[in-house]
Amino acid sequence: MGTNIDFKELAQKYKSELLENVIPFWEKNSVDTEYGGFLTCLDREGKVFDTDKFIWLQGRQVWMFSKLYNEVEQNQNWLYIATVGANFLKKYGHDGNLNWYFSLTRDGKPLVQPYNIFSDCFATMAFGQLYKATGKEEYAEIAKNTFENILKRSENPKGKFNKLVPGNRPLKGFSLPMILCNLSLEIEHLLPAELVEKTIQDAIHEVMEIFYQPESGLILENVNPDGSFSDSFECRLLNPGHAIEAMWFIMDLAVRQNNNQLINKAVDILLRTVKYGWDEKYGGIFYFMDIKGYPPQQLEWDQKLWWVHIETLISLIKAYSLTRNQECLDWFRKVHDYTWSHFADPEFGEWFGYLNRQGEVLLPLKGGKWKGCFHVPRGLFQVWKTLEKIESAN
Repeated sequence: MGTNIDFKELAQKYKSELLENVIPFWEKNSVDTEYGGFLTCLDREGKVFDTDKFIWLQGRQVWMFSKLYNEVEQNQNWLYIATVGANFLKKYGHDGNLNWYFSLTRDGKPLVQPYNIFSDCFATMAFGQLYKATGKEEYAEIAKNTFENILKRSENPKGKFNKLVPGNRPLKGFSLPMILCNLSLEIEHLLPAELVEKTIQDAIHEVMEIFYQPESGLILENVNPDGSFSDSFECRLLNPGHAIEAMWFIMDLAVRQNNNQLINKAVDILLRTVKYGWDEKYGGIFYFMDIKGYPPQQLEWDQKLWWVHIETLISLIKAYSLTRNQECLDWFRKVHDYTWSHFADPEFGEWFGYLNRQGEVLLPLKGGKWKGCFHVPRGLFQVWKTLEKIESAN
């Protein structure tokens, strides 16, 4: 990307990648016409290499196709795909009380218990967005009731499936407050206004006051219940991608509240995290880091992952759109160049997910247990729309 950015041309690049290379990959390869739901374990060319179904990825894909139907065009095939996934989830995805399993066999038999609250989060998003597309009250009820379950579980997300000994190191994790920043907006059309506002305020407080560490200007993945630091593997852990993703959620909430102070704080944390996480030797952003510089316990710490870079692009371009801070645009250009030259796959569509530190493709898969139809298309959509907004404002 040159020094002068043509925002209109760049918006078109993201749009065409989304609609011509990424979404067609999932339309063609992932819909399970035999059993329902989606097959997400896809190799580079889109061939299925495993048929297990992961509930959070099922929910994410229902959400994605519903979102495209609602906000890009009322493409009936997109609605059909979303409905295929939703019907499978509704029938097989939970235990009868809307506790959502982690994984199922291809034909819907549960494999892993509902220990992971993110299955519930993405089921909520899926049915909330599909309700917008269809107006079916059944979908609204599933989304609302699952969301209520999430709030009830928020203090102890894993519940009876928690393997830790209670009381000895009672840490709280960043992931759930972070996702509630986004989830509260995703289904606010289904919730009482006061519940939406309370959820938003609580989530902003957790992210920006409890997990944010003023001394370093960074966000930790785990803290003591009172927000204090515990010198342990878990509490020294930084996940730059998580913190960066959270900052565009916070910016969206700050815009809603017309809170420029919050926007500026989010942009400051974003820039600090991008600089801290950037690999000066090989380029790209590290997956995990230790805030004291010790060896992280995650052996994959130095890999470069698709979602980290795509979420960074969203956050940086939103930050530039809101503040016109040139440093945000400079970093956007740098991350854009790295991301498009390393993750995109013009030959077969969709993007690679996993690179080694040097930037070489580590796994040629396009989908698996952790990667589905979500971060790439959502990111392309978000950046496309934000670039269009910048162009129209110029």
